[in-house]
Amino acid sequence: MSKGKEEPKKGSRSGPEEKRMQGHWLLAAMGKRVLRPGGMEMTVFLIDEAKPTDEDRIVEFGPGVGKTAELLLRRLPRSYTGVDPNPEGSKALKKVLAGRKNAGTVKANAKETGLEDGCADLVIGEAMLTMHSDEDKAAIIKEAARLLSPGGRYAIHELGLHPEDLDDETKNTIRKDLSRIIKVGARPLTTREWTKLLEDAGLEVKSSWENPMALLEPKRMIDDEGIFGALRFAKNMITNKAGRERVLGMRGVFRKHAEHINAVGIVAVKPAG
Repeated sequence: MSKGKEEPKKGSRSGPEEKRMQGHWLLAAMGKRVLRPGGMEMTVFLIDEAKPTDEDRIVEFGPGVGKTAELLLRRLPRSYTGVDPNPEGSKALKKVLAGRKNAGTVKANAKETGLEDGCADLVIGEAMLTMHSDEDKAAIIKEAARLLSPGGRYAIHELGLHPEDLDDETKNTIRKDLSRIIKVGARPLTTREWTKLLEDAGLEVKSSWENPMALLEPKRMIDDEGIFGALRFAKNMITNKAGRERVLGMRGVFRKHAEHINAVGIVAVKPAG
């Protein structure tokens, strides 16, 4: 028997971890802090449209590394609860929540949070519904509606498709390409389709808007991360070959479908009656 290199065991994983990571965690590992399709600009606008106050009990689905939580907590809400089944972003989020007695997290799935009926005045979720099947999207939105008190608001910021009459073949091609490169199922919807899901859960859409999906473009990178954050990301792109290849692949898919993908923001309200 030769003394050559051992063959990897069947079923074992080989190669850099960057090649296997889900897209959002890869970008976070590369130094990206804003992981929203419409950028920080759209997140800020979403929060402004949702009008959080110091009387609000806020629940955030999928707080990730805590960028949106940080903005929400500046409004000094009565309480903040982050709901996330994954602990990967917990260290960064813990820093944001540190020292705040009225802020915490629960480890749970957004489809079944375990929180009480009517416990929230504002539920917010960004870039998380897109990664679920239509059935799971509906379940998560139903859960958000359950958590809201009458008159409460549900704000979402998700990946979108346009125009509204985009054909099914193009939609499916986009979804397959996105899912392959980010390594998690991606099912973006048109604004009309997002609106219907919210209305089917008994919510009333009060406002909606769209923004270009330019997550990995240089200008958006500087706008979102600042010059030093953008330079940090650029340094990691230079020094991390496997990470660079994945990021360039993601950007290539985003550019390929730039004509038909965007970011969608919507604020809906639970009727008071």
